[in-house]
Amino acid sequence: MANEEHRLTPAELTDKAWHLAEKIRIALLTSWDGEQQRIRPLAATVDRDADVIQFLVGVSGGTTLADATGAPALTLVEQVKKFPTVTLAFADHGAHDYVTITGQAAVSNDRARIKELWTPFAKAWWDSADDPEIRLLTVTPENAEIWEGPNQLVATALMLTAAVTGAKPAVGDHGAVRM
Repeated sequence: MANEEHRLTPAELTDKAWHLAEKIRIALLTSWDGEQQRIRPLAATVDRDADVIQFLVGVSGGTTLADATGAPALTLVEQVKKFPTVTLAFADHGAHDYVTITGQAAVSNDRARIKELWTPFAKAWWDSADDPEIRLLTVTPENAEIWEGPNQLVATALMLTAAVTGAKPAVGDHGAVRM
């Protein structure tokens, strides 16, 4: 664990990572398709008690550009099945707080849990929670990295002071922890 730059204990860092993920709720999920990383925004359901972060995804959705041979790229579900390590990035730009969480992802067709996670926002992609296209993507976190910064006014003042004095600005805390 790299905690040299942070004043929080590993337990406090873990709590902070869970708190930020739950507060922010939109994650940029980075997966690997065998040739390159693929990134997409997804609405997260954070379940600290179960130590998981879950998403509703489409079984055939999430494709991106064709691969180098011109063949269709793997869907998100195919990517996760083949390469289960993913990274989630959460950003609260207003507070200048950021957290990345890396973990193992799995896809299931848990219809009961899909119905539990169904929200009116999901209707933008599917007609109902019964849509057979929907899958549950579950990420079990392994580690997290946190960057906490001051608010915009303080950050601006610190940057200006650093520019005038030539010193490096103290713009916040950083720490990493195994979850």
